This record gives sequence, structure tokens and C-alpha cells, in this order.
Amino acid sequence: MSAPLRGISSMATRQLLAELAAMWQHSGGVPISIESVGGVDAARRVQAGEGEAFDLVFLASDAIDKLIAAGHLLAGSKVDLVHSSVAVAVRAGAQQPDLSTSDAVRRAVLAAPSVGYSTGPSGTALLKLFDRWGIAPQMQSRLVQAPAGTPVGTLVAQGDVALGFQQLSELMHLPGIDIAGQLPPDIQITTTFSGGIAAGSARTDDARRVLHFMGSGQADAAKRRQGMVPAGEPNTSIQETTA
Repeated sequence: MSAPLRGISSMATRQLLAELAAMWQHSGGVPISIESVGGVDAARRVQAGEGEAFDLVFLASDAIDKLIAAGHLLAGSKVDLVHSSVAVAVRAGAQQPDLSTSDAVRRAVLAAPSVGYSTGPSGTALLKLFDRWGIAPQMQSRLVQAPAGTPVGTLVAQGDVALGFQQLSELMHLPGIDIAGQLPPDIQITTTFSGGIAAGSARTDDARRVLHFMGSGQADAAKRRQGMVPAGEPNTSIQETTA
């Protein structure tokens, strides 16, 4: 049996990639080993090299574009996989806020004693939303950024923050929280996650076959199970985030 292809990803797609890798291997494909870390750390490690040899990289679409432009990933290898939207979590059993409109979300944020957000693109977009609403200054002392690689929902479950915003895919499997719902369409934050092939990979043919499978209709059901929308379907969000 050949050695596993080595991949690295951000945390948002960790569960999905594990499921897709298992499906691929079950169908007779080459083994895949994917390490999931904070997206910022993943991009840094791909850029730095530091003796690490990756075959596949899975990050927000904009981060993949930047790595291709810098020569760290192969030009033309990018495959868009999923659109991932942001949900809101509270501690299990806590009163759930009204998220039916953007005004309701704004009121819930202002009423929360603390708000958690991520180091990833959804966190950046959330802060921009607060700035557009004109509430950034008064929220400053109540904002808690989860450490890279730590789900915001973990802080919610521990009682460190009252309201947590992050990709639905990162919240839906965590114990100790309730998902209050997703953001309404006019302020929804959607990130497209993509895969690319590392420029230093010695197994580009195998890597291309993996990406083709992950981007195909065979993977659509798994993507929906993990709270995401296949990238081949229309992305109806108002706001696309960047890394």
C-alpha cells in the first residue's frame, strides 16, 4: 500500500474532510492523512515550508488564491468544494436570541455580556459587520476571540462567552451548546472553502484524483450532512468572506 497523501486544512472543514477521505479510501483510493489546524497557522506552514511536505491544502478560497499566486500551490489546481455559512450558539439550555432579522441580531449582540468570534474569515467579517452597524466601540470590551484552532463553541460551552458566532460546520458537533440558528440572508457570512495541490508534491496525479472526487456530486450528501452547501450549487449569500 502506498504512503498516505498528506494534507492540511483549517478547522472549518475538519469533519467533512475526514468523512470524504474515508469515502475515498473505501472506494479504493489512495490513503489520505489530513491535519486540521487554525487556518492562519495552516497558511503560514504552507508558506514557510519548514521541512514539511504537503500534497493537498484545504483553506478558504481567497487563501488558496494567495498561495497559488505566491507559487506555493500549483496554478490551475484549485477546486471549490463548499459554501459554509455562520451560525450562532449559546450555552446548552440558555435562552436563545431572536435571529429572525438583522435588527434582531444587532439587538441580541448589544444585549450579550460577551460575544465570541474566530480567527478565521468569518470572524473578520463579523467585526466588519459590527463596524458597519456602528457598534464596534461599545462591543470592544465584550469581544472574545477564540485561540487559533479552538472552536468558538468550546468557549460558549465553558461559559466564557454568552453568544458565539462561527461556521455552522464547526458548531454542530460540539457538546454543551445549542445552535440558536443561522444569520438572516441579508447579513449572512458565507465562506467558500477550496482545495489545491502543493507545488512540492511528488504525487500530483493522485492529488488531482482526490480533488476531483471531493468536488464531484458523489461528495454532495456528505457536505450537506456537515452543514455546508456543495460549491456547485448557487451561493445565495449576500456577503462572501475573504481570508
